[in-house]
Amino acid sequence: MTTLGVNGAAGRMGQAVVEAAGERDDVSVAFGIDVDADADAPVPVYEPAETADALAEHDPDAVVDFTVPDSTVDLAGACAEAGVALVVGTTGVDEDQLSVLQEASEATPLLKATNFSRGIQALLRALGPALEALEGYDVEVMETHHNQKRDAPSGTAKTILEEIAEHRDFETVAGREGIQPREEGEVGMLVRRAGDIRGEHEVILADNDEVLSLSHRAEDRGVFAAGAIDAAVWLAEQNPGWYSFGDVIDES
Repeated sequence: MTTLGVNGAAGRMGQAVVEAAGERDDVSVAFGIDVDADADAPVPVYEPAETADALAEHDPDAVVDFTVPDSTVDLAGACAEAGVALVVGTTGVDEDQLSVLQEASEATPLLKATNFSRGIQALLRALGPALEALEGYDVEVMETHHNQKRDAPSGTAKTILEEIAEHRDFETVAGREGIQPREEGEVGMLVRRAGDIRGEHEVILADNDEVLSLSHRAEDRGVFAAGAIDAAVWLAEQNPGWYSFGDVIDES
């Protein structure tokens, strides 16, 4: 049995993680952390200032984090000091904050991912061969999320752009407006925010009178919650270091 804490337990993803864990026999959630410590939850919820106390009292195997960057950075320091593995699903982390997380990984296992979907992992792994096979084709990326998502483009879209950069030199163009014909060496990055859409990502490669589309749509947040829990169970058995969700896929 792997024991978890959930940072952001009252948020959309935090609730999904708690719910998904409750349906499994191999994990249990011992506590949550949230600015809304009075939230109605099936586990005790602590305020962020009480994080160290919660870690000491419950001694979890891992903590799953879906919050905002400042909260994630504070949590990473507490987990490093307590020697608790940390799974980070928070996006919008800047370079300075990323450095803090990487430093924490020297003291405890830390896995950071922009997406915990196995389907997105498959898309990323298919993208490289497609780019190599269709050299010179135009590439465009589009992502869609719910209307409350803070960062744009999404962390997953940025990961897709990073994969493209392994195979192409390009300049990212954020949307298009006015008279703006496509220039050579561009990749368009289009963002939509609407309703309660869980997450949609599409990459198109077009030329030679044909279009190849690689797309993924999450139907429920439970997809990401299940992947984050899988990551936590795996990470709890690892040595201190920096890990990715791809590592979990490779070894499972």
